[in-house]
Amino acid sequence: MQEHQRRFPLGIVVGLSTLVVATGGATAFFTWQNAQKNQSTPVAVEQPQPNVQRAIPSQNFIKPQASTAEKTAQVFWLKESATDVELVPIAIKVKSDDRQEALLTAAVNTLLSNPPNKDLMSGIPQGTQLRSLKVKSDSIYVDLTKPFTAGGGSLSMTGRLAQILYTATSLDPQAKVFLSVEGKPLTVLGGEGLIVEQPLTRLQFEQDTGTKQE
Repeated sequence: MQEHQRRFPLGIVVGLSTLVVATGGATAFFTWQNAQKNQSTPVAVEQPQPNVQRAIPSQNFIKPQASTAEKTAQVFWLKESATDVELVPIAIKVKSDDRQEALLTAAVNTLLSNPPNKDLMSGIPQGTQLRSLKVKSDSIYVDLTKPFTAGGGSLSMTGRLAQILYTATSLDPQAKVFLSVEGKPLTVLGGEGLIVEQPLTRLQFEQDTGTKQE
């Protein structure tokens, strides 16, 4: 499958018992006496009991555990070209369950590590860590550590925003991303004061940066 690249003109793409009576040479007296007893003494008749089965643990009643399988996620890296910088998606195999949060958490953590090869790079400062990632309805909440805001010019800052935005929305490109640093919403990024309007969306980002998708 051909990978799509986004170009940024300004820099980034971005589980019953039986009763037995013995009879013999009994006298009429005993016969009469037994008859009287039979009339006056109620006979307890054992009622058939329902067929109740003992609950025995069985593998058929054991709830199967959620299977863990390999899922595909996308991580977006940067690549320099002769005229601009491209945002390049790389598919990765993730051992995870079906929850979006687990898949996206694995993808973002991969993004915060080293690029997979020397042709790709990242605008995200080293030491940046993911504090939390939550998915609520059509919104994704990403909280990073403070190094994310350190250093770099406008191109680097635009690139790192694009990497986080596109990786976090790789399962739902229409989703909204709310980005925070150390628990506080990110409004300004870097020393040059790049304004960050929340929520971040791919559509708005592409309009703001002139991003083109090939």
